[in-house]
Amino acid sequence: MKQEKKHIEARIHGKVQGVFFRASTQEKAEELGLTGYVLNERGGTVYLEAEGAPDKLEKLVTWLHKGPEHARVDKVEVKELHKLNGFEKFEQRR
Repeated sequence: MKQEKKHIEARIHGKVQGVFFRASTQEKAEELGLTGYVLNERGGTVYLEAEGAPDKLEKLVTWLHKGPEHARVDKVEVKELHKLNGFEKFEQRR
């Protein structure tokens, strides 16, 4: 039975720019077989949208609370979106 896909957005606060957060997030998402994108926002946060199996999205969100080695994550806001975008892959955007 094919598992239903979900679509989430997340905003990560803390020391999350200039610490390879986007590259590490892309690596983790690809490892989990997720699609979507990640980008730096003007206010110093990182924003992402991801689609895939709910259990894989949960693993990504758990990882986001820690992030890569030199990051300091203060807060992660996650919201489920109710429309799939059908992303082809996971990418970093500017």
